Amino acid sequence: MEPLFRKVDCVQLKVDNLETALSFYSSRLGHTLKWKTETSAGLSMADADTELVIHTGSLPPETDLLVSSVPEAVKQFLEAGGKVIIGPFDILIGLCAVVEDPWANRMVILDMSKGKLKVDEQMNVI
Repeated sequence: MEPLFRKVDCVQLKVDNLETALSFYSSRLGHTLKWKTETSAGLSMADADTELVIHTGSLPPETDLLVSSVPEAVKQFLEAGGKVIIGPFDILIGLCAVVEDPWANRMVILDMSKGKLKVDEQMNVI
């Protein structure tokens, strides 16, 4: 059986001000901007394709795990004895769900069924 989780897609951190946080993580810590919206931005990490995502939303810090297909992953997770807490629901790049294992560990799973974000020259999502 192939493992359900493919890789860590991103680590998300809540910030109060996106521009101030971009200055800190990009200008001061050296992470390159990959994409940006009005409320969030994705930054590269040096030795991985995992993104550091900063956002001004209300979500607490989270780690998102990439799966091949959220509907199939949810089915497999339920069959294994886990629970679905939220979703599946649409996101810009595909589908997402929040699942919980039998020990109450919550995980965010997502797929890229809609493809990568498209950006302009200033890295704004278009």
